[in-house]
Amino acid sequence: MKILVTGGAGFIGSHTVVELHNAGFESIILDNFSNSEKKAIAGIEKIIGKPVKYYEANINEASTWDKVFTDQKIDGIIHFAAAKAVGESVEKPLKYYRNNVGATILMLEKMIEHNVNNLVFSSSCTVYGEPDKLPVTEDSPIKSATSPYGNTKQICESIIKDTALSSDSFHAISLRYFNPVGAHESCLIGELPLGVPANLVPFLTQSVAGIRGQLAVYGNDYPTPDGTAIRDYIHVVDLAKAHVSALNLLLKQPKDKFYDFFNIGTGKGSSVLEVIAAFEEATGLKIDYAIKPRRDGDIISVYADCTKSKQLLGWQTEKSLVQALGDAWNWQKKIS
Repeated sequence: MKILVTGGAGFIGSHTVVELHNAGFESIILDNFSNSEKKAIAGIEKIIGKPVKYYEANINEASTWDKVFTDQKIDGIIHFAAAKAVGESVEKPLKYYRNNVGATILMLEKMIEHNVNNLVFSSSCTVYGEPDKLPVTEDSPIKSATSPYGNTKQICESIIKDTALSSDSFHAISLRYFNPVGAHESCLIGELPLGVPANLVPFLTQSVAGIRGQLAVYGNDYPTPDGTAIRDYIHVVDLAKAHVSALNLLLKQPKDKFYDFFNIGTGKGSSVLEVIAAFEEATGLKIDYAIKPRRDGDIISVYADCTKSKQLLGWQTEKSLVQALGDAWNWQKKIS
C-alpha cells in the first residue's frame, strides 16, 4: 500500500517513513524542504536499502495535490507538513494560519476529490493549553490555546473531525503527541532545524557542540519541583511507530465514517533541569546553562496519560529519555 507522507523529509516524517517501510508500506514523500534538507531522503534510503519517491512541491497549491494523486494510487496520508515553532507563531501568526490551516483544508478537499479516505494527522499536546490536571487524558478539556501554533492544531483537528463525520467513508485519526527527541540509532537521520532551534534538545546538543554558546533555560520560577517547565519527551522512533499503529487501525475500519484521537507520549514529565541531568548521564558531558526570563506562549507543565493508545492502538513507548538524549548527541556529533 502507498502512503503519502507530507513533510516526510522532516524530523518525525523521516523516521516515520523508515517505520512504514519496516511495516511493509511504500512511502511517497511530499516536502518543499522549507524546514528540512534533501539529505534526509538519502539517509532514509541508506537505512531501508531502496530508493524513495519524493515530490518537491508546495502543499498550499492545488496543482501539487492533483499531480501526486494523478501520478500515484495513494491509500492514505500521514500529514506532518506545518510550521511548528511556538515562539515564531506568536510573532508571525498569519504564516501559521496560512501554512497549517489553509493547507490542511486544501488537502482534505483534494482527498475527497480523488477518493483518498485515510488520514493520520500530526497534532500536538498544545491543543490542551494549560491543563488543570495531570497527566493529560483524551478526556481533558480543550482550553484556549496559548499560542497561534496551538490554535492551528485545535482548528485543524476540528476541521478534520467535521470532514470525517460528514462523509460516508472517510477515516481519520489525530495523534496528539508530546515532545519528540532523539534520532535513529544509525545516525543517518535526525533533527535538522534550520537556523536557531526553537526546541530544547537540539539547542542543547548544538550548545554542547559549540555551535550556539551557552544554553538558555527559560524560566526557573514556575510552580514545579525545580522551578523549570515540565514536558513529556518521547523518542522519535517510538513516535514514528505510533503513526504506523494509527494507520493500521484506520485500515481495519469498515467502510464507514471514523474519527478518533490519541495522546502519544511516555506518560512521564521531565523538567528542563532533569533533561540536562539526563543528557549528562547519557554522555558524561557537563552543560553550561543560564537562567533566562520565561518565553511568551510557553505553558508550565504537561505530560500524557497514554492508556487509550495502549489499549486501542496497541502501542506504547520502549525507549528512555537517557537513550533519546544519547541518540540525539550521537546524531549531533555526526553532523557537526
